[in-house]
Amino acid sequence: MSLLARNTLIALGITVVLVGTVAYAVNYLNQQRVVELSAIEDQLSIDTLSLDTQFSLLETAPCDTASSTDLTGELTDLGNRLSYAESQLGSANAEVIRLKEQYSLLEIRDYLITKQLAAACGTKPVTVLYFYSNAGDCADCAKAGYALSYLRDAYPQLRVYSFDYNLNLGALKTLITVEKLRDALPAFIINGKHYYGFTSLADLEKNFPKGALATTTATSSRP
Repeated sequence: MSLLARNTLIALGITVVLVGTVAYAVNYLNQQRVVELSAIEDQLSIDTLSLDTQFSLLETAPCDTASSTDLTGELTDLGNRLSYAESQLGSANAEVIRLKEQYSLLEIRDYLITKQLAAACGTKPVTVLYFYSNAGDCADCAKAGYALSYLRDAYPQLRVYSFDYNLNLGALKTLITVEKLRDALPAFIINGKHYYGFTSLADLEKNFPKGALATTTATSSRP
């Protein structure tokens, strides 16, 4: 066998080995990714059922024991896991959309319970409904999300609910209609008052009731 032929065979063999190794590695990583995401989805389903049950119990609780503060913290954790799943699968993934719909329903329910407690028990929560878009039509949504994340961490009692404006969910569309929200994103409803657009954290803070951020501590559900 000539030197050229031998070198060609050696090169071919190395190429086959490299391609096989890469294919095996990619397949292994994909399998691990599926397993990890499956675990996330299972946990999200369990958390969703748990939160929904807690909401039902909370609705029947007296004012001296009714508080959804702990639930809001759990919603935050649930939102963080959903954000991770979305980063792995993409916002257009059917499973991510389904989980986001479930999460949005829980947020709406928590928001309604918070309003009921305020009316029945005289509490004065500070609530923020935040509407964003992942469709590439909201240049400032990412910055607004970061700002709200900061407020959430700085003021854990502030109730921040984040919604994908384009999500095809009947309850969300009804919420948008009831709140008379304009199609101008990012949009904020802070204690019933509407604000549109985002410039800076300082300007956003000015939209909160006087003293609210000094006496409140933000929890959020996900930007």
